[in-house]
Amino acid sequence: MRIMGLDVGTKTVGIAISDAFGWTAQGIETIKIDEGAGYFGVDRIGELVAQYEVSSFVVGFPKNMNNTVGPRGEASERFAELLRKNFGLAVELWDERLTTMAAERVLIDADVSRKKRKSVIDKMAAVMILQGYLDKNNR
Repeated sequence: MRIMGLDVGTKTVGIAISDAFGWTAQGIETIKIDEGAGYFGVDRIGELVAQYEVSSFVVGFPKNMNNTVGPRGEASERFAELLRKNFGLAVELWDERLTTMAAERVLIDADVSRKKRKSVIDKMAAVMILQGYLDKNNR
């Protein structure tokens, strides 16, 4: 069984999946959502859950630098609850502070164009969230 990592934004959700052993994370895709309209891509996530035989989720939890939970963190908590209700699988929130900035830095260092970075940044952030989780739990 595999673990799915998600980087949740207001307009997109980056998706990553672990290998069968839970050692490495690979980016799968970025799903377009509309948080304001209440559309969260649950159908597509469900397709990926079935395709990859997902057993649990790790959702990026963007805490403030002073460790408090702001509006984006609260949105991630709501998204995690949506996953629990729709799929009945375990969902863990994972501190993702600075993950998107780190993903952007990696892409810039790899000389990825600004346009291409925009299309893959959320998927890359999901990989970094999930890989951090896997590394911590495989020690």
